[in-house]
This record gives sequence, structure tokens and C-alpha cells, in this order.
Amino acid sequence: MQINHPIPMLAGLSPQEFMDKYWQKKPLLIKGAFKDFKPVLSRTELFKLAESEEVQSRLVEHQTINNQSKWVVKRGPIKGKDKPPFNKEAWTLLLQGVDLINAQAAQLLRQFRFIPDARLDDLMISYATHRGGVGPHFDSYDVFLLQASGQRLWRIGKQKDLTLREDTALKILADFSPQKEYLLSPGDMLYLPPKYAHDGVAVGECMTYSIGFRAPKSDELARDLLQRLEDEVDELIGSKLYTDPQQSAVANPAQIPASMQYFAMQALAKAIERPAVFARLLGESLSEPKDHVWFQSTRTEASYKKPSKQPYPNGIRLDDQTKMLYDETCIFINGESWRATGKDKTLIRLLANQRILSVEELSSASPDALDLIGNWIDAGWAHAL
Repeated sequence: MQINHPIPMLAGLSPQEFMDKYWQKKPLLIKGAFKDFKPVLSRTELFKLAESEEVQSRLVEHQTINNQSKWVVKRGPIKGKDKPPFNKEAWTLLLQGVDLINAQAAQLLRQFRFIPDARLDDLMISYATHRGGVGPHFDSYDVFLLQASGQRLWRIGKQKDLTLREDTALKILADFSPQKEYLLSPGDMLYLPPKYAHDGVAVGECMTYSIGFRAPKSDELARDLLQRLEDEVDELIGSKLYTDPQQSAVANPAQIPASMQYFAMQALAKAIERPAVFARLLGESLSEPKDHVWFQSTRTEASYKKPSKQPYPNGIRLDDQTKMLYDETCIFINGESWRATGKDKTLIRLLANQRILSVEELSSASPDALDLIGNWIDAGWAHAL
């Protein structure tokens, strides 16, 4: 992607200008971000998908009882009997991670890859009948709200009071103070930074696509890294015994010796003092697929039996569910890591960035690189074209 070239989906800004002026700073309304936009799934297809366990789905009904707003939430799969009639107002169906099971949704999500893949999360589809919504709320991450069909009225505000209501399972603001409102039509898009309060209400039947981003919490990230570090401890610090030949006799036997505290502190410090180890563990963590993701190989029996210096005459592509990243020394794919050097390093990085390699690009691959790619194809992480 040319990061310094203006693009329509960012209101004529270049990706670099958008990141400099708006990313995590202030909202941006983009009218006509996607010209003549058509939904990637019809209403029928969307509800059929909600019946399966392939995606995470929720049904939200907004009710008003004795002048009090109430939201009723049902988690999927959402069967036909669970769905209110389409002529009933104020209900919403939410489908998370549609990009993982729909190629068009995955392609749409990739148009936002001017932001690092390590931050890009998923595409959620929200279908709503008239007046449907999930209440005023805020997200802890950046989000692009793309109107796919119909219209939705968005009210937004930057407020300090983020207290939530206690009478609902949804994270709804107790006191919402909107400052602006926008009516979005198909192809329009609204960007909101983290913790920017917003409330979207359907005007007639509509579908909205939310492009969300990962924002790891420091405690969750540290916990995951420490758990991964557990498997590395023996190699990193060995198994040295604590000794205390200078220990004096003590009058207070319950007191922990300072030398033992120092010994434990040094053991932990040694385990985390190698930046390369932590960089590798972080890459494995960030590329780990979500729990509900599974892969299926499309390799045929014939492709195993046909020896060739170039076994992929039409090139290869990564599976839409595959997460592939890299740093200065390692390649990360679906929670695993490899070191690569020379031409192979350049080629594998190209695959990570493009998510596809032509047969011409593959011609520079070493036998080891082709074997590695073959393993990924066997696992369903990549596919021959």
C-alpha cells in the first residue's frame, strides 16, 4: 500500500495523514468512503450464519418498560425460533469475526492494513430493525463504522464520565452526553478513537460493519508472556541451587533471609533479561489464532505424489484465518515462530505482507523454504492456487 497517496476511503487523506491527524486523536466522518458499496452477505445469509457455531453471535432486544430502557441479550447460535419478526422494531443481531469465514469480508478488512496487522482485529456485522441498537457505549479500541445498507444515526461525544449502568449485561453508559450526530448511508464511514462515547440507532432496517482493532491490556499481555516464558525457564536460567554458607544463626526464624529474596529476584531477572526471547514470545502471542479458529488443508493426494522443483505452479496464498507477522529476526504464523535468513527471509516477509506469492516470486525459494510452505499447506494455514 502506498501510505503517502490519498485514498477515497479516508476522505482523500493519505494513510499517513490519517494516522498523523486522526488515529487515536479525534473522530472522522467519511461520506462516500466506499462508492456503490454492497453488503458482503445478504440478510438471509447473515441469519443462516448466525445459526452455526462458526461465528460468535448475539441477539440484542431493546425494550421500554415503565419508561425505563432495558436490553435483553441472547448469545448464539441464534436459531430461527430465537429471531423476532422483521417487522418488530428495536432489535439487533451481532456477528463477530465474519472475516474469518467469508472471503469478501476478509478482503474488506485488509483495506485497513495501513495499520499494523498486530493491531487489526476483526470485522463485526450488525443487523438492526428500525430503532435497533446496543445503547450508548464506548469501546476500548479504535473502530471504523461502515454503513453497509440502510441508514443509521450516530450520536457521539467525548465525555469523562464513563460510568456504566448496573442493570444490564451490556456495557451501556449510565449518563450519555452526545455532542454531535451523523446520519450514515451505504458507503459512509465514521472513525472513532478509543473511549469515544457513541450510540448508533437504525433508521429503518440497516446493516453496519465495525472494523475493530486489538488493544492488549498490559496485565493480560504480561500474564500471557509469563505463561509462555514458563516453557523457556530451564534453558534461560538453568537449575542453580540456593546456597548460604555465610548465613548466621537467627533469633527470628520466621523472617525470610534477604539473601534468599535476592536469589529469587536474580533468577527472575535472568529469565526476562534477554530481549530476543521476549520479542519471540510476543510474536507468538500476537499471531495466536482465536480459540474458535480451526484450519482445514486443501492439499490433494496428487500434489503429494508429483515431485517438482516448483510444486506450486500457480502460486500460494495464506488462509483468511491465518495470522502472520514478523520482526527483525523471526517469522510468526499462528502462534509458532521460525528464523529465516537471506532470500528466504525476504520471500517469507513478502508473503506476510502480501498474503499471496506468485510462481515467479516463489522461484527464489530454497528447498527448505518450500518444505516449510508445504508444511503450512498441510496444516491448512496456506493454500496452493
